[in-house]
Amino acid sequence: MARFYVLDLSEEFRRDLEETLATMVKPVEVYVFIGSMCETCGDTVAFMKFFRDASPVKGGHRMLELKILDYDVREHRDVFRKQGVSRVPTVSFLDGLVRWTGIPAGEEVRALVETIMRISEGESGLEEETKRALANLKGRVHIETIVTPSCPYCPYAVLLSHMLAFEAYKQGNPVVLSEAVEAYENPDIADKYGVMSVPAIAINGTLVFVGVPYEEDFIAYVREAAEGKLGRGRRQRSHGEPTEI
Repeated sequence: MARFYVLDLSEEFRRDLEETLATMVKPVEVYVFIGSMCETCGDTVAFMKFFRDASPVKGGHRMLELKILDYDVREHRDVFRKQGVSRVPTVSFLDGLVRWTGIPAGEEVRALVETIMRISEGESGLEEETKRALANLKGRVHIETIVTPSCPYCPYAVLLSHMLAFEAYKQGNPVVLSEAVEAYENPDIADKYGVMSVPAIAINGTLVFVGVPYEEDFIAYVREAAEGKLGRGRRQRSHGEPTEI
């Protein structure tokens, strides 16, 4: 597979990242799942180590706690099963409820940094009405946001989805799984939904958005999915121009 992303490990980026992560409030645990026959796993590990090393040290420990799990190591497979990880590389937070399936490089770096910071600060940034809706969800919801590294609007869709999962988790109702799916590494998933432009968002197996959804529309679909009432067809109301893949 030809490299379809730029892996920025420059000193300039390191300084910018250190400045941003310096205000982390609480430690954040991140898992990187890897395995054999994986062309991007090495870059993913290197990238997340770069992030770990740029995080501040408090109490003698890095604020970004990195755990690397290799499927070829038998002792690691229980964590794969516990978090429901079946593809590598996967980068996950919050016991696997917030994740990237594929390397979070290129434009996705913005969503990655913001996800780390909001989890560390304990604040999703969502509207109060959205928070209340997430606290009361009854059924499980799996959100797949199909992205590419060059898509400038994808990070906004990913961050919104991830914050829905984070807020539900924080409310003690961990029923939302948010998964950012890198399309070039996982073409079968993009093909399953007939994705021609990104970001594209599927909820519980139904494509519902192409483009960045408004928060009130997104949570409305999440509630329908949790109640088993999600119909087919996507809502057209969104912002940000979709990017063709």
